[in-house]
Amino acid sequence: MTKKTLTQRLHIEPDYSDTIEPRGIFYAARQSLKRHATGGNVLILATILALFCANIPGINNIYNEFWTREIRLQIGDFNLFSHSGHPMNLLQFINDALMAVFFFTIGLEIKREVLVGELSSFKKALLPIMGAIGGMIFPVALYFMMAAGTDYLDGAAIPMATDIAFSLGVLAMLGDRVPVSVKIFLTTLAVVDDIGGIIVIAIFYSSHIEIGLLIWALALLAVLIGGAFLRIQSKMFYLGIGGVIWFLFLNSGIHPTIAGVLVALCIPAKPVLAPGRYLNMIRRALSKFTADDDLQLNEKTILSHSQMDYLKQVEHASDKVISPLQDLEDSLHPLVNYLIVPLFAFANAGIYLLHLDVASIFSGISLAIIIGLVVGKFGGILLLSWLGVKLKWAPLPDNCNWKILSGISMLGGIGFTVSLFIASLSFGDGEGDVNQLVLLEKAKLGIVVGSLLAGLVGYILLHRYLPKTNEIPETEH
Repeated sequence: MTKKTLTQRLHIEPDYSDTIEPRGIFYAARQSLKRHATGGNVLILATILALFCANIPGINNIYNEFWTREIRLQIGDFNLFSHSGHPMNLLQFINDALMAVFFFTIGLEIKREVLVGELSSFKKALLPIMGAIGGMIFPVALYFMMAAGTDYLDGAAIPMATDIAFSLGVLAMLGDRVPVSVKIFLTTLAVVDDIGGIIVIAIFYSSHIEIGLLIWALALLAVLIGGAFLRIQSKMFYLGIGGVIWFLFLNSGIHPTIAGVLVALCIPAKPVLAPGRYLNMIRRALSKFTADDDLQLNEKTILSHSQMDYLKQVEHASDKVISPLQDLEDSLHPLVNYLIVPLFAFANAGIYLLHLDVASIFSGISLAIIIGLVVGKFGGILLLSWLGVKLKWAPLPDNCNWKILSGISMLGGIGFTVSLFIASLSFGDGEGDVNQLVLLEKAKLGIVVGSLLAGLVGYILLHRYLPKTNEIPETEH
């Protein structure tokens, strides 16, 4: 009896069903879309729970007091979770520390998209880039017009954001009727939107700059860039120094979430092993398994030392064929989507509604945000996308027409997570100023109502205009 290798005996046929779509949509992109959509469901649940806790008598006092508790990670007199010598409370820890991890993953996603994703091709990226630019300019302009001469003018950036988790969650409700190219368009638009939000936070939400601490932070960023140049692949090297940079940014006056983005851009995108070398190592390791091994391993049994050594070689090689950037992005997505962002929503979306005057929703800052999210985002995304296609700068996404794009443009008005974040920056978490606290509560109300309206109208439009099955819709020009 001739001996055969494990792969020969198993005769495994390659399955390409989840690797490449006919139009070039890769497995990683599909998995990312799926994670965001599922994370959107958790986010919705966290928001509903926050509104419940904030409005039930007895529970609301516990809920509000809970976020004011101090949090410390202290050695001697040094507290890592401190700002200008004062310990953070739990709400500040979520908004300044955990959200830095959220923006770190955004930075990883941006770098990957620029290197190998939709932003790597200018022609492919141009249409969502134009849509995102329109979706940022129009809402801010509308807000400025409505807020001119008021005390809430500082919140102009609130309606410029698109929440990728919520928007893809709405698309997921429509199932296979949504072309994958349309999901990619919305995802790319949201990534460009995030870049705009990062720039706004860096420029307009930094104050009282401590030059000395900032110089130290920039010096450490240079060390990370040098490490990437020298091909240092250790994730602990980048995360450890990145934590120090975050602390320096926190105390230098630059918003610490910017540190998360800058550190992410320093993470190496090249693997230690070339994929070809990796496959050769796997083949060599699997070739050590004989026909006798096959029969033995079909049953649950403890591995021999040699068998364990061969499989460890495969495991070791697998760790080195995935770049630190892709490995961190893949590892952190569940943490961000299922813990950090829902926790942020639970802490920040608790709006007290029992004393609410319904008319206040349609006035002041609430109305400005609703108009910005629903009208501004829709008009800006659709108009600049139309301009890009009419000027022949970029084509419509595959299997898409203007009716479908109108629904996608409306979903762009779901601002939620980043909008809430910018609102907390604009009005200082409402601390120590009753007027600021009132503005923050009304801003949150506008964000929730505006995002809900945009999601509902977007869903109705897509439900009406998408094909009843996953057939290709007629393209309009």
